[in-house]
Amino acid sequence: MLGQLNEQQSFNLLTSQALGRLGCTDGRFPYVVPVTYHYDGEYIYGQTNEGSKLSMLRLNPNVCFEVDSMTDMANWQSVIVTGKFEELHNGDASRASEKLFRSLFTLMTSRTIHPHEHEVATLLEDQSRIKRVMYRIKVESITGRFEKQ
Repeated sequence: MLGQLNEQQSFNLLTSQALGRLGCTDGRFPYVVPVTYHYDGEYIYGQTNEGSKLSMLRLNPNVCFEVDSMTDMANWQSVIVTGKFEELHNGDASRASEKLFRSLFTLMTSRTIHPHEHEVATLLEDQSRIKRVMYRIKVESITGRFEKQ
């Protein structure tokens, strides 16, 4: 059976995942990239560094964001969000970073595998985990579909 996800089902899918796909464009070509994110019911928060994606987002803040979950080809859910990119600065960036890392921290490698790499001080000093630009997407619309057998 194919169907549409209701508002609560779409919310549940968006909040249960950590990896989504961000679509943006420079007006000539679409660009889709996987990103880690946090959704709080109003905004999708993410981080990035300078590069193609950020240049496009600054040029054209209209975005599409997709998240899915799939058990097999006959059992899946997918949500598509449209919204506006907003680059964050100062306190807004700090709060967004805290939200993002709080939701993603539990997904990091178990400290039993590499305990020396997962001490709090090490995480704070590890610049490869921290991107320089925090952003959010103001959600304008959400649509969801599913197939279930």
